[in-house]
Amino acid sequence: MTTRKPRLLFVSPVFLFPNDAGGKIRTTNVLKGLKGGAFELTLLAPAAGEQPQVWAEALGTVCDEFRAWPAGSSLPRWRRAADLLGRLPVNVAADRRPPAVAAVQAALARGGFDLVVFDFVHAAVLKPARVDAATVCFTHNVEAEIFARHAQQAANPLLAAMWRSQHRKMQRFEGAVLRDFTQVVAVSERDAQQFRQAYGLQAVSTIPTGVDLDHFAWQAPRQDGLPTVVFTGSMDWEANKDGVRHFLDDIWPRVKAGLPEARFVVVGRNPPPALVERAAALPGVSFTGFVDDVRPHVHGAQVFVIPLRVGGGTRIKAFEAMAMGCPVVSTTLGIEGLDVEEGAHYLRADDAAAFAAAVLRLLQQPQQCAQISRGARGFVEARFGHQVAAQAFERICLDALQVWRGAARAAA
Repeated sequence: MTTRKPRLLFVSPVFLFPNDAGGKIRTTNVLKGLKGGAFELTLLAPAAGEQPQVWAEALGTVCDEFRAWPAGSSLPRWRRAADLLGRLPVNVAADRRPPAVAAVQAALARGGFDLVVFDFVHAAVLKPARVDAATVCFTHNVEAEIFARHAQQAANPLLAAMWRSQHRKMQRFEGAVLRDFTQVVAVSERDAQQFRQAYGLQAVSTIPTGVDLDHFAWQAPRQDGLPTVVFTGSMDWEANKDGVRHFLDDIWPRVKAGLPEARFVVVGRNPPPALVERAAALPGVSFTGFVDDVRPHVHGAQVFVIPLRVGGGTRIKAFEAMAMGCPVVSTTLGIEGLDVEEGAHYLRADDAAAFAAAVLRLLQQPQQCAQISRGARGFVEARFGHQVAAQAFERICLDALQVWRGAARAAA
């Protein structure tokens, strides 16, 4: 007689494929590691048209069963502006769509799930008031902190006031919903400590940032061709737009002054037309838009930059670049939450002059470039394979299930 595996329902607010954003990559790697393990996995997410058929093979690597609700089209700007006046933060309001609410309720009404995971805190808006199962929230950031950082960086007083309002709303929402989960998963100990201090959470655990080391294979930094700097990231995310803008305005002119033949490649979906137009006037700058595979672009560069000034969580792109052998230059915030050693695994710089100097040093000193490349890859190999993160996530889910079952027995 075989023992039935506990059933896990994983609720994602986005369709995971293609893996064109850090959150999608992290979630996909965790689910790949969970597949075939302690749980029977059902993934519930929005899907448009033929997406489930087109990505059937990829879906098979992350779940035993896939269920979908109809994906809606992007909301018009006037509707998103109207959401600014509501009680919920804008990204939370965007996820609370009737088809999504109905799909989660229908899945839970059928019963049979032992544990339910909601991916990203804003997806918790889909969680019913009562769930007859253990519940876990997989947080990828401290969302309220992101809004606070936008408010600090905003030069326009009206934008700053808008971000402060969103920060207050997210603080209320994030604190209230996270306290209602059996367990909360954070992606760094720093984030976990923020949740404990800001919201009084006790049931919060941490998983490491994981990287697929086979997919992101190492290559020595190239020494031929034009000196190249690369940035990767979804260019429809405010933190990335701000970081690239900052790099183009304040850092890139200093790099070009020191190395006129240098070029800068921005890899990521949906770059804002205004930013692309601005970059067209700058020598050596290009935007690729969406690409199927970032690896050729990273392997084609000698320096990977993370010039972020706002954001939260951990940047999986940093570990991917390190795994591929492309030395990283980052702000403190860009590398936040990652247990890496400055000088050995990456170079850190927070002001424009220091950032440009670090980029130029790597472009002009192949020996240091190669040293950091080898050191970073060895560090990631030793500690951050994606299986390590998935195993930690599975242990947390099993613990949450045990806690919930114990509480249910005590209440009976």
